[in-house]
Amino acid sequence: MEMTGEQVIPAAQAEVWRALNDPEVLKSCITGCESIERLSDTEYTVVTLAAIGPVKARFRGKLLLADLDPPNSYSLSFDGQGGAAGFGKGTARVSLAADTAGTRLSYAVKAQVGGKLAQIGSRLIDGVAKKMADDFFAAFKHKIGAAAPAAAQPSAGTASAGSPLWWVIAVLAIMFLLARYS
Repeated sequence: MEMTGEQVIPAAQAEVWRALNDPEVLKSCITGCESIERLSDTEYTVVTLAAIGPVKARFRGKLLLADLDPPNSYSLSFDGQGGAAGFGKGTARVSLAADTAGTRLSYAVKAQVGGKLAQIGSRLIDGVAKKMADDFFAAFKHKIGAAAPAAAQPSAGTASAGSPLWWVIAVLAIMFLLARYS
């Protein structure tokens, strides 16, 4: 399964990178996120509760960051288990670039899933994945706007290299790839 997408975030690139580096910001924007635990500068464990149609599962996963180029891009690999509900694993590439309306966030994901969730109808899963992505980006844009009213202006400094945006991409990827696994 492959998935690509992009969003324009109405804030300066450095500000978006900083917000994506803040696990508390991400946790508050992702429905069902229970925890994000840092194991090292580039390795994290995550726990989220997801309900897709009749299947509700707690996913536990590991994410590994690589090719860090703050505040521009990075790669990640992820592996998540949902018990009897299934699993997801794969890789993603995330890029940030200045845009006239703020920052363009682009991502490309390659992943695969298995288990009970892979058997659920793709239309149902596509709908859940789209709603989850829409809800995340709406909450994230609101949070950024509330935190920085003048966010469209460039801000000084750069954030640390260990960006947990992988969490967002991994959750969205698992949701989308569950819909397309064959």
